[in-house]
Amino acid sequence: MNGPLAEVRTAVKRFLAEHRPDRVTVAVSGGADSLALAAVTARLAPGARAVVVDHGLQDGSAEVADRAAGTCEGLGLAAEVRRVLVSGPGGPEAAARRARYAVLRPESGVVLLGHTKDDQAETVLLGLGRGSGARSIAGMRPYDPPWGRPLLAVARETTNAACAELGLTPWVDPHNSDPAFTRVRLRREVLPLLEDVLQHGVADALARTAAQLREDCDALDEIARRFAGDPRAADDLHDHPPALRRRVLRLWLLDAGVPELSDSHLRRVDALVGEWRGQGGVWLPGGFVARRVHGRLVVERPDEPPVEPVQS
Repeated sequence: MNGPLAEVRTAVKRFLAEHRPDRVTVAVSGGADSLALAAVTARLAPGARAVVVDHGLQDGSAEVADRAAGTCEGLGLAAEVRRVLVSGPGGPEAAARRARYAVLRPESGVVLLGHTKDDQAETVLLGLGRGSGARSIAGMRPYDPPWGRPLLAVARETTNAACAELGLTPWVDPHNSDPAFTRVRLRREVLPLLEDVLQHGVADALARTAAQLREDCDALDEIARRFAGDPRAADDLHDHPPALRRRVLRLWLLDAGVPELSDSHLRRVDALVGEWRGQGGVWLPGGFVARRVHGRLVVERPDEPPVEPVQS
């Protein structure tokens, strides 16, 4: 019988068959997406375990986390709760995501996340609205070690229905209905309007767009990795298309230790090559600065004196 639970099971089974992880951990919030994922994984991956992250952002969060862990144990998964401190820039949603990923990253094997097709559509729309570049619009990868997202082709309503089939009562996060969060307004206002105006299928179309862009980005990234020139030499970079230049620069900057890069960061560093007019350095995350000196690009690390390469 091809019902919602069978659809979730098929998606997880395909993911596990393709990637064959030696160890599986399911990140569980207690919501329908992660509970459906946990229930199916418990049957398909013997020895899998669950980790419930308590962000401590709401009254009663500890009880919610403990209840989710108990549900996972009832499904046959060894489960533990990890409590994190949410702080830092970018608002509570971004800070919670950083804290959650940081506490899950040390897990060996693959960590399964309950992101669905609807989450992917919201991510693509956020990238479009913010002008974050192709990498952002390409959305989330089904497999981005250590993260696995088996449900990216499964609708949110399917995971809810799967929980109903299993007799599970998911936790409903009140933040998911709070219009103060941009993603909530996308979910409750923008996507339904687009579905109405464009005659349905918008989430599927956005997911296809994300997949196509990932293929294009991957191809350009591979060409960038094979770049035969010196990424520090402006002359070696100048005549290449900007899309390729920025990818070469991105790999070079990441290798230099810059922790994260936005499209805006890369464009400003690329301007040191393609739009050179004697401008100063570009400040980057982590306190790094990229400069052009004597026709070469240099990255100054935090708390280190400026680099002055010898002119050739």
